[in-house]
Amino acid sequence: MCTTTSPMSDPGLARRRLWQLMSPTLPTGAFSYSGGLEAAVDGGLIRSLPEAADWIAGQLIHCHARVDVPLLARLHDAWMNRDAAAVERFSTWLRACRETAELVGEDHHQGRALATLLADLGMEEAEPWRHAELASWATLFALAMARWRIPLQEGVESYLWSWCENQVAAAVKLVPLGQTDGQRLLRDLAPTLGDAAAQGLAAGPEAIGGSAPGLAILSSLHETQYSRLFRS
Repeated sequence: MCTTTSPMSDPGLARRRLWQLMSPTLPTGAFSYSGGLEAAVDGGLIRSLPEAADWIAGQLIHCHARVDVPLLARLHDAWMNRDAAAVERFSTWLRACRETAELVGEDHHQGRALATLLADLGMEEAEPWRHAELASWATLFALAMARWRIPLQEGVESYLWSWCENQVAAAVKLVPLGQTDGQRLLRDLAPTLGDAAAQGLAAGPEAIGGSAPGLAILSSLHETQYSRLFRS
């Protein structure tokens, strides 16, 4: 029989909730997206382990550290303060930073899936986000962090790790790479992930934002790619 335990009576509960949130078994459909990687492989830009590493590390530093992490932190703060206007403002900002229809769709679909899951798990605040236009992965991830009392630093690194793990899984299938190469990628990306988290958390409002023209072009090309395994 499952029982509900207060985080105050079980200090380790927040950590275990974090494991649940970052698990690849979380039913949000993340496995069906490559975030532009499939188009990069199809275009001959990524054909080896080092090239896959450069692709993933580049997005961590030039995209996530400048957009996702600082906005995730602000969304977490907004949820902690129950500031609905701030949640909407930062969700709008995040959506505006997605440069193609595919990337908007990927973020939106995963956000709505996470909202549905959280609502089904009893988190009432997630209910209105099941069909919300501004639903995004970061918006609902931040809600889960706030309500499950997951520390900001750990939550941000978990957010980035989940994205990295999905990118590596896609690279293993697409490049293709072996399973051991996939583990090498995760090992070697860990320091970069930490740097991206630190940079993003330190970013002031004036530093939020960025553009990755190559990613945007490849994502646009993927929308009409003849044969593909992934939705983005």
